Amino acid sequence: MNTRLFVSGTLINDAELKLDGDRAKYLGKVLRARIGETLIIFNGDGPEWPATITKIGKNSVNLMLGKSIEPGTESPLKIHLVQGISRSERMDFVVQKATELGVKRITPILTEYGVVKLKYDRAEKRRDHWQKIATSACEQSGRTRQPLIDEPIPLKRWLEKKPLKFDTEVILSPNATSPLALIPAPKTKICVLIGPEGGFSETEYKNAKSSGFRAVSMGPRVLRTESAAITALSILQSRWGDLC
Repeated sequence: MNTRLFVSGTLINDAELKLDGDRAKYLGKVLRARIGETLIIFNGDGPEWPATITKIGKNSVNLMLGKSIEPGTESPLKIHLVQGISRSERMDFVVQKATELGVKRITPILTEYGVVKLKYDRAEKRRDHWQKIATSACEQSGRTRQPLIDEPIPLKRWLEKKPLKFDTEVILSPNATSPLALIPAPKTKICVLIGPEGGFSETEYKNAKSSGFRAVSMGPRVLRTESAAITALSILQSRWGDLC
């Protein structure tokens, strides 16, 4: 098997692991795994473990773990994506591709022109939904550390309480004169601020600038929000990360 599977909790070399619930159902009923088949297990802490299926029950699967391995699939460039929330499929797509492209943290933001409005109970559910998408993207892409996904927050409030210090902070703007690809190389951390379908208001651009963000562009064409995210992340990883 070429399967990679995320499991929560502590993993120990040469230990037996019993899976139940969705993880066991996925292996036993969806993949139709068999005793003796092997897969890769990871828990988000960094290493991954080869594992051999030793027992398949009605609602559980037993695995024997091997020695942990450091696969080296995490980018040396720490990217924090602050993304304006777009309609469900587009936002799901951004979370999935941003995870594949090595982003370390995603902060979904509510903006003045954004078409999506979330109340607290729905915001929490959406965050859990996006985390599951990120987990699946880690399983597919070979990553062993899940990106942190914050609960949605209004842009103004996030700017007031920015949690981290970054080497570089950029906001995408179609009217900017500085190309993203020509900004000075960040040492380790960069924050990228991208608007939703409707873009940012002038007030939001001003607030971002006052908070330390530099406006940058990616060429003469206006990209959809999901295209802008993937393009910007690809440029950054190609210039200063590990995208060849």
